[in-house]
Amino acid sequence: MSRAGKVRGSSTASWELRHNGMTKRNTFGMAAVALLLVVFVPGRASAQADCLACHADKGLQDAAGHNISVDGETFARSIHGSLKCNECHADIKEYPHPDKIAKVKCDICHSGQATELAGSVHSDGVEHPCTSCHGDAHAVFTKDDKRSAVYPLNVPKTCGACHGNNGMAQKHGLATVFPSYLDSIHGSALTKEGLLVAANCQSCHGSHHILSRKDAKSPTFKANIPNTCGTCHAGITANYYDGVHGRAVAAGKMGAPVCSDCHTAHAIEQPTAAGFRMQSTPICGSCHKDKFSTYRDTFHSQLGALGGYVETARCWDCHEAHDVRPASDPHSPVHGTNLVTTCGKCHAGANLSFVQYQPHANARVRKLNPALFFVRLFMNLLLISVLTFFVIHTTLWLIRSRYEQVKKAAERGPHA
Repeated sequence: MSRAGKVRGSSTASWELRHNGMTKRNTFGMAAVALLLVVFVPGRASAQADCLACHADKGLQDAAGHNISVDGETFARSIHGSLKCNECHADIKEYPHPDKIAKVKCDICHSGQATELAGSVHSDGVEHPCTSCHGDAHAVFTKDDKRSAVYPLNVPKTCGACHGNNGMAQKHGLATVFPSYLDSIHGSALTKEGLLVAANCQSCHGSHHILSRKDAKSPTFKANIPNTCGTCHAGITANYYDGVHGRAVAAGKMGAPVCSDCHTAHAIEQPTAAGFRMQSTPICGSCHKDKFSTYRDTFHSQLGALGGYVETARCWDCHEAHDVRPASDPHSPVHGTNLVTTCGKCHAGANLSFVQYQPHANARVRKLNPALFFVRLFMNLLLISVLTFFVIHTTLWLIRSRYEQVKKAAERGPHA
């Protein structure tokens, strides 16, 4: 190995090393470190020590200005610590090595992951190299190590490096989902409470074989979402498939809602939270427009809309949230035999007479509810008549009042 340099001072003797476009200042201590590595670390080739003799310098840069330093201690503890440098940098046969070296091929060892990645949305190795997710190749740790970029607590931040970036999102026509996730029930549980079992990006999308949600094989494809969520919410998923929505999806009717249609994909709120309860009825109403319009005429709806009362009855308070069944099903909470119990959850003392109330009576269609239709018609006509009468009465009163004022002023004369 050839080295050219000159001593620059007697107090701190140092060498200026020039190596194929890389310039660094190295002390005699570096040579000592290299020697110690050779003597005390017999498992490493001498080339390993030679590499660190230069690359251990934290300020080392290549000709393009990129930092190419390696922390020897961190590398030794990493998952790659048992490897020799030229096992990854295979084109380096001697030292000094060329300034431009070949790109490391991770697939030589990680062929399975490379195959999965090749068919994924991250197959572009230029925009999505392995290091974009796993971090510095010389500081890669196992996924159960807290220092790893893919440790459960770190996954959102790792994915958020791209999916929290408006530039990347705009380039590929994607939504910026990272902030929404952090504010969600999953994000809060993971990042604030430290619950490793809380869903992170990888839990739903996978790790290497990430597919578009439009791909039928993707875990986020609409038909697959119930089972994807079911890996954590098994009980709820079982209830969902017992209900009309789950049966429809299982039968291939993709117009039926799945988990993300009601809860969204990333900004998932706590179902008992006021925000979710207040918006839950419009969510159901986006599909059940006829029922939504009749619900809005009821005391339940108007109390919630005008007063903002969170506890007023919403759709799923009566119909259940996941195990939704038709009223003809004996297991449905709105079946005739179960209404007293269902209404009694809010209205203590509810009886058979009480449950004769029709929560979705349609007063606009005479054929469906003739009595209610005519009562509504009468009340509307009465209201219009009364308002019309008072508008005319008030207008005439103002005209007469003004007339009297003018008449009195004329009687008093101009000098009054």
